[in-house]
Amino acid sequence: MALSIARKIAYDVLLRVEAEGAYASDVLHIRLGAQIKPADAALATEITMGVLRSRRFLDSLLDPLLKKPVAQLDLPVAIALRMGLYQLRYLQRVPPSAAVNESVNLVKMARKASAAPLVNAVLRRAAALPAKNTVLYGAGAAKAPAKMRGIANNSPADQLGILHSHPTWMVERWLARFGEERTIGLLEANNRSPRLTLALHDENPRDEIIDSLRKSGLQVESGQLLKSAIAVSAGSPARTTAFQSGAISIQDEASQVIPLLLDVNAGDSVLDVCAAPGGKTATLVRAAGQQGIVVAADLHAHRLGAMRSQFQRLKIGNLNFVKLNATRELPFRAAFQRILVDAPCSGTGTLSRHPEIRWRLRPEQLAEFHRLQVDILINAIAMLAPQGRLVYSTCSVEPEENEDVVGEALQKSAPLQLRQVTSDSAAVSLKDHLIPGVDARELFDAEAQFRTVPGERATDGFFAAILERP
Repeated sequence: MALSIARKIAYDVLLRVEAEGAYASDVLHIRLGAQIKPADAALATEITMGVLRSRRFLDSLLDPLLKKPVAQLDLPVAIALRMGLYQLRYLQRVPPSAAVNESVNLVKMARKASAAPLVNAVLRRAAALPAKNTVLYGAGAAKAPAKMRGIANNSPADQLGILHSHPTWMVERWLARFGEERTIGLLEANNRSPRLTLALHDENPRDEIIDSLRKSGLQVESGQLLKSAIAVSAGSPARTTAFQSGAISIQDEASQVIPLLLDVNAGDSVLDVCAAPGGKTATLVRAAGQQGIVVAADLHAHRLGAMRSQFQRLKIGNLNFVKLNATRELPFRAAFQRILVDAPCSGTGTLSRHPEIRWRLRPEQLAEFHRLQVDILINAIAMLAPQGRLVYSTCSVEPEENEDVVGEALQKSAPLQLRQVTSDSAAVSLKDHLIPGVDARELFDAEAQFRTVPGERATDGFFAAILERP
C-alpha cells in the first residue's frame, strides 16, 4: 500500500486539528521541513486548508450518499471522505482514480479497513455528481438526491453557510451588519488562500533582498499598503537565506500596520501587553532603539520562550520578557509612554489563514472574549504615562471585541481622561510608511478606528483604536 507523502501529511494534520484542537498552519510548519519536496508541500497544504475551508459544503454533498451524517462517522473515515471529495471537485490535476484510491488507502492505514468499501463506493458516487456547486443551486439541483434538494429551501443565511462553508450563526450576524454583497465578499475571501506577505526589517537592502528571494524561486510583488511589505508566491519564504538571516519575517500587511500606529520614538518606554508570537514587538523594539525600554509580556512562559528563539533569528536583544496575567493589575512601578494591547480574540478576521476557527468558535464566546478584553485594556490603561499613547487591536471583525470593548473601557477609565485620536492625527502615524497613492485617512473610519475587512483589502481583518492620555 503506497501512499503519497503529501496526502499522508494532510491526513495526519487534519486528524490533529480535529482530535487535538491543533492549528493546521502550526502543524504544517513543523511537518513540511526542508526534506519535503516543494511540490509535496504545496499539495499537502492545498488539501489540508481546502478541506478545512470547504468542510460544510463537502459534508452537504457526502451526507445524502451515506446512511448517517459524515460528522457521526469515525473521524479517520470522515477525514478520508472529505479529502477524497475535495480532490475530486477542486483539484483538476489529480486523476479521480488517485483521489479515490488514496482515500481508501488512508482508512486502511488508520486501521479502519472495514470502512474501505464504504469510502470507495461513496467517492465513486460523489465523482458522478454535477460539477462545482450546481448540486445545490440552479438546474443541477433537480438531479441531486432528494435529501440534498431540500437545502435550496433553507434560509438565505443557511444556504450561504452551506455554499461558502461557514456556520449559519456567523453568516446571520454578518448579513445583519454588512448586508448581502459585503457578506458574500467576506465569505469568498475567507475561502481563498491568503496573500503571503513579508515584512522587510531593513528597507535599505530592499532590492538585494527581493533579488535573493527571486533567485530562490519566489515570485515577488510590492505590498498594497506599506513600503516595508512585499508579497510572495510560488514557494516557501521560510526556506530562504533572507528569512534565516533575519532580514524578513512572514506577517500579514494589516498586522504590520498595528505597531506603527503607536508612533514609537527613539528612547521611549514601551509595553507590549500580549506580545506573543512577537511580530509586532519586533517593530516596537527597532523604533525604540538602544536607549528605549521595551517590555514583552505574555500569560504563557512557553510562548515567551518561542519569542526568544524568534528574536535570536532577528538579531534583536534589547528586550525584557515578563510573564504575567494581564486581566489583573499589572506589576510595574513606572508608567509607559507607549502601550500595545493586541488582545486575544476570536480571530474572525483570519478565517482564510486559520479556517478551523470557524468550526470551533461558538457565538457565546464573543461575550467571553469581550469581558477578557475589557479587563486587559483597563489594566493597561492604568499604566499609560501622561501624554502617552495606547493602541488596542484585534484580528476580529466583531464589534463585541472591538469598538464595544474600547467604549466600555473608556467609560470605566473616565477619571484617567483618555481620548481617542482624530482620523487626521491617526493618519500622521502612518503617512511616512505608506506606498505612494495610499491615503492614510482612508484606513480609518469616522471614529478614527483602523479597520480592514477580508475581501475589501488583500489582508486579514484587523481593528485598532488609538487612545491618548492628555
